[in-house]
Amino acid sequence: MLKRISPSQVEMGMFVQKLEGSWLKHPFWKTKFVLDDEETLQDLRDADIEAVVIDISKGRDVLVRRGDLPVARPAPPARQQAERRRFVPPSSPVQFDYRSTTPQSTAREFGHATRIAERGRKVVSKVFLEMRLGKSIRADTVEPVIEDIFASVQRNPHAFNGLMRCKQDNEYLYRHALACSALMVSLGRALKLSPGEIREAGLAGLMFDVGVNLLPVDLADYGSDHRRLPPDVLAQHTELGANFLAASGMAEATVAVARHHHERNDGSGYPQRLIGGDIPLLCRMAAVCDAYDELASYMPGAQPVDPGAVLQAMSEQRRRFDPVVFAAFVQCIGTFPIGTFVELKSQRLAMVIDQDPADYTKPKVRTFFSLATGETVRSEDIDLANCYGADEIVGLADLSRFEAEEVMELRTQMMAKLARGK
Repeated sequence: MLKRISPSQVEMGMFVQKLEGSWLKHPFWKTKFVLDDEETLQDLRDADIEAVVIDISKGRDVLVRRGDLPVARPAPPARQQAERRRFVPPSSPVQFDYRSTTPQSTAREFGHATRIAERGRKVVSKVFLEMRLGKSIRADTVEPVIEDIFASVQRNPHAFNGLMRCKQDNEYLYRHALACSALMVSLGRALKLSPGEIREAGLAGLMFDVGVNLLPVDLADYGSDHRRLPPDVLAQHTELGANFLAASGMAEATVAVARHHHERNDGSGYPQRLIGGDIPLLCRMAAVCDAYDELASYMPGAQPVDPGAVLQAMSEQRRRFDPVVFAAFVQCIGTFPIGTFVELKSQRLAMVIDQDPADYTKPKVRTFFSLATGETVRSEDIDLANCYGADEIVGLADLSRFEAEEVMELRTQMMAKLARGK
């Protein structure tokens, strides 16, 4: 049974079901947990939240005192009997809790991530449209998007970003915002930032390119892809975005990332050519996430893009990025990120479909093509970390024999099958 109490009433041993109020005002990502240590208890009592909902069937109850917030009462006996008689079909689907952080397999989380990305796209597209109409951005409008993305990354650290590698829609700016938010959350976890800092990182990733909407151009003339804009025009988006976010009342950290996510560790970036430690940490993180997603996102009419090849190219230019941040980034997405096409010792081509957290150089792959015969082959899933050397990656796949559209379609189809458990 659930009870709604004030933060001052919480005690050790209670099961917290929900925290009422904006997540920007409290330090907790998870809202379902047992209070089992004094530090967490004190944080909860001090948090700027309206109320706490506890489940007394899973933890300690609270004594009702005068002045307490309204408490949920048991249903009258007649109502309880009626509810017991109510027929619920055995096949009724169980609604998935998108804020749950219970670990999920990569395949299962792909399905959840697909729905989260669609919900997030609708929110972000609406926010960007309102920006172009002169309306400011409210933090609470995008809070649910960050919560969904964070929960997805908690359930499986690779699925959401893997999904972004097979998207080929015409709404690049929205997809880029979602992908960078997820990458920032993943990177924040790899760097062992605090929950509050990870929250800031996710919000900053979602917002740092908002200035593109304010550029004095019609993006439709460039296929709605800001990467096609003239460099001198595109460079204006950092100041435009930072000023807009500041005027909207966004946190200083979010404003700073909008202004400095194109700074580079060696001083070659813009707008201020900052160097190394002069660049705030979240901005150094955003520099890596932004560059990776831009390079790994397919542009119609261009050559095929491969996440592994992008990571390799960035590694060759790693002096431009903070070395600690870049190393953590490689750790969180893998040496061969999901969606990477590789060549195997068995003379087959395969796509990376999952990671082994104990060894990111030996992911799980799915074969699709034989170099020996020049023909497609029956798919086989190989866990390279546990195949005892029967097969291994010898390098990135040479995709020159395929058209770019074929590569993207192949990746999309294989991801879709994986999400369906096939």
